[in-house]
Amino acid sequence: MFPFIFLHLLLFFTTFTPQVTSLNPEGYVLLTLKQSITDPQGSMNNWNSSDQNPCSWNGITCKDQTVVSISIPKRKLHGSLPPSLGSLSNLRHLNFRNNQLFGTLPQDLFQATGLQSLVLYGNSLSGPVPNEIQNLKYLQTLDLSQNIFYGSLPDSVLECKRLKALVLSRNNFTGILPDGFGAGLSSLEKLDLSFNDFHGLIPGDIGKLSSLQGNLDLSHNHFSGSIPASLGNLPEKVYIDLTYNNLSGSIPQNGALMNRGPTAFIGNPGLCGPPLRNPCGSDVPVPAPATSSPSSNPNFPGSVKNKGLSKGAVVGIVVGDLIGICLLGLLFSFFYSRVCGFNQDQDDENDVNNKGMKRGKECFCFRKDGSEVLSDNVEQYDLVPLDSQVAFDLDELLKASAFVLGKSGIGIMYKVVLEEGLALAVRRLGEGGSQRFKEFQTEVEAIGKLRHPNVATLRAYYWSVDEKLLIYDYVPNGSLATAIHGKVGLATFVPLTWSDRLKIMKGTARGVVYLHEFSPKKYVHGDLKPSNILLGHDMTPYISDFGLGRLANIAGTSPTLQSNRVAAEKLQDRQKSLSHETATSILGNGYQAPEALKVVKPSQKWDVYSYGVILLEMITGRLPIVQVGNTEMNLVQWIQFCIEEKKPLSDVLDPYLAEDSDKEEEIIEVLKIAMACVNSSTEKRPTMRHVLDALDRLSVSSD
Repeated sequence: MFPFIFLHLLLFFTTFTPQVTSLNPEGYVLLTLKQSITDPQGSMNNWNSSDQNPCSWNGITCKDQTVVSISIPKRKLHGSLPPSLGSLSNLRHLNFRNNQLFGTLPQDLFQATGLQSLVLYGNSLSGPVPNEIQNLKYLQTLDLSQNIFYGSLPDSVLECKRLKALVLSRNNFTGILPDGFGAGLSSLEKLDLSFNDFHGLIPGDIGKLSSLQGNLDLSHNHFSGSIPASLGNLPEKVYIDLTYNNLSGSIPQNGALMNRGPTAFIGNPGLCGPPLRNPCGSDVPVPAPATSSPSSNPNFPGSVKNKGLSKGAVVGIVVGDLIGICLLGLLFSFFYSRVCGFNQDQDDENDVNNKGMKRGKECFCFRKDGSEVLSDNVEQYDLVPLDSQVAFDLDELLKASAFVLGKSGIGIMYKVVLEEGLALAVRRLGEGGSQRFKEFQTEVEAIGKLRHPNVATLRAYYWSVDEKLLIYDYVPNGSLATAIHGKVGLATFVPLTWSDRLKIMKGTARGVVYLHEFSPKKYVHGDLKPSNILLGHDMTPYISDFGLGRLANIAGTSPTLQSNRVAAEKLQDRQKSLSHETATSILGNGYQAPEALKVVKPSQKWDVYSYGVILLEMITGRLPIVQVGNTEMNLVQWIQFCIEEKKPLSDVLDPYLAEDSDKEEEIIEVLKIAMACVNSSTEKRPTMRHVLDALDRLSVSSD
């Protein structure tokens, strides 16, 4: 070992003695590296033998005049790594990512026992990982992905007790994982073994990787047997990707494995049980009734049509969630359209934020029965960005964590958190309307052009025969409905101050004025209510779900105005104690103008009425349906009743506003504005421009 290094250096000294007499030994070692590779971009041009030490050389970092880091990424370096690098006793970091290095990892490299990170991804290095890796007791990051390494992962890697990131994806590794893998590498925060040829059982102690963050990616290998129940011991925030292996048996339902969507398990035909559609053993599949509720499913649901798809594309369906059975079809479309032209670029860990959405091209690897192309109309199976500033990679959607935010008769809203932490709001409209793509496209792209600080921005959309999705930025502070009334199960409730309420009132009014007067078509929202007003940072309001009714109608999932009218007529028969969610599920329950009960074209005065009801709700803290004795009335009727009965203002105001008694005059002014908005006569209602002007005249500087 060391005699070899000595001879290698001796040969170098013999060649370069006239020029390197002043250079220290570490400099000599680095010059052997320079001699071993081709440097077309001149990254090492200032590596001169006349220097006293190499600490000023490009890519070299020193501490106390000794080399601690060599980092030369993305410079098209071509050649092999010399064994002499192992003689740099203080070397802590070695980074040659995304170059053109080839050959094997020299065993002597692992004599640099102080190495903390070894990053070589994106080269053409080959051969096995040497057993000498056990010498690297301080190693924290080992990234060998996107190379041509082969052989099994040596048992000696378990001696790297401090290892936090083990990334071996896209190589040719084979064999089984070492016994004691989970217990031996319990400090791992990142594990990616995807796209290799590992086989055998997943280690039973893998659940001991309790420090994992982000993803545990074992996908696209040949792991077999059952899924260890210990995986459920992993932190719930970890996304477990077991796709495309040979796993079999039932999926454990414990801990982190509970409530997982089917996307973590696809490509394993032998797996069964929730969340897959495959029943286990003698289980008999029971079709979900047409009226079944999706409320029990907290995951991003999905499916792939099972008409002749190959076994490798068999997709599980979340049990009992009929509404969610089509989303995975979308995700598969994304996946296969990307995989066919896959050309992954991992130039820099920070580059992920610069990835954008691109329209996919036709993919002939996603076929039915191994022959027929899934769709002849590829554009209908494409996710289309509506904003040039969109900066997330839709492939991440396949691995995203998802949570139900809310449900209505026209779809489910999900919060989707991508791997890098970006949060999106995804509205699923459903499966209908297969013949109306062009109509949908025209409408959604017009809505996508709307830009206002108080209107939620539609970033992208997806259409297929089976699925329609709308993708927005996620707004973090929930809806105005929750801010006013709280939410069942919410541990804490911080009531809105009058200043915050007035700010929300003004911001919402500005958004509606924009829709009415400055949008290209002078739009009408048509369904304005607190649950459609989202609150961002500093209580900035965002009007959401604009145009949703029209889009849902095209998609075939929107309730008609006639059904709304019938529902309203039955409202008196359903006068029971209602939660806010229940109340607002029936015709907006008090938010829609009286004339909306007729089948007529919506007008801007509809929005004015709805806005007036929202003002009343923010002033009173009352639900849109108010219980008075044994009867119920809508909020407008209740306010009119209080006025007729000459109730004191304190009986009307939200009790949480008691501390804002000095704002009583302003509150009364807003109450007057609200009552003008809810006038039963459309002609007597003010325009939203007049409403905003009146609010802006108030003295509170809450904006």
